[in-house]
Amino acid sequence: MKIELHIEELVLHGFEPGDRYCIAEALERELSSLIANQGIPRSFKHGGETERMDGGTFEIVPGSKPEKIGASVAQSIYRGLKR
Repeated sequence: MKIELHIEELVLHGFEPGDRYCIAEALERELSSLIANQGIPRSFKHGGETERMDGGTFEIVPGSKPEKIGASVAQSIYRGLKR
């Protein structure tokens, strides 16, 4: 099954603006991996379109690398998609 996930806007507070692309790339990699390894959320199998989703919260250790931040954001989003 082919799916297309489009995130129009991702709002993250408290991170360096210069890290946004690294965070976004890590998010994309991790979210793709989660979907490939843990499956497509049930909501996607029935269209899955949503105007807005709250991805919840996540904890990051101060000084974490953008790659770790992006992966944590992806995990939070994936949990939100499975609700």
